[in-house]
Amino acid sequence: MNVYDFDKTIYPRDSTAQFYLWCLGRYPGTWLTLPCTAWAFFCLGLKLKSKTRCKQIFYRFLRHVPPDAPEKFWREHIRDICPWYLAQKRPDDLVISASPEFLLRPAAQALGFALMASPVDQATGLYSGENCHGPEKVRRFQEKYGNAPVEGFWSDSRSDSPMAALAQNAWLVTRDGIKPW
Repeated sequence: MNVYDFDKTIYPRDSTAQFYLWCLGRYPGTWLTLPCTAWAFFCLGLKLKSKTRCKQIFYRFLRHVPPDAPEKFWREHIRDICPWYLAQKRPDDLVISASPEFLLRPAAQALGFALMASPVDQATGLYSGENCHGPEKVRRFQEKYGNAPVEGFWSDSRSDSPMAALAQNAWLVTRDGIKPW
C-alpha cells in the first residue's frame, strides 16, 4: 500500500485553514469565534497550551457550522487535489492526517482512499483521542494494519519521519517538487 499525508501533500494547502476561511464567508456565527481563535494561536506560538488544546479552542467555530458543510466544501475544492496524486492513486491508498476526520471523510469518499485522521467531534470541536500527528500516525497505522508493508510514503513535513521510516520508499513533497526523503 501507499500512504500519504494530506495537507500540503496531496492537497496543496492546509484543508482545515481553508475550511475555516470558507466557513467565515458562509456562516456569520463563525465570526464570533475570532477572538478565541486569535487567543489560541497566541498561546500556541508561546507554547502556553498544548497543540491539541489550542486546536480545540480554534474548533469552537464548528458550533456555528451546519453538519453538511464539509461535503459542500469538498464539492468546491476536490478539484484542487494535486494532479501528481491523481495520476498515481491506487485503490489501496491510505491517507493519514492530523486534520479532523470529519473534514477529510468527504474527500476520502470522493477519491476512494482509506482514511486515518484526528478524532474531532464535528459539533463541539473536542478531540476524542490523540491528534494524529508524528509518532501517533505510526501507532494508529500499526494498530490497524500491524506490520503491513508500506511501499511508498509521501509528506510535506519532517514531523512525519516516524511514518517515513516504515516505508520502503519515502518522498518529501515541497513547492519545488517531490524528492527522496
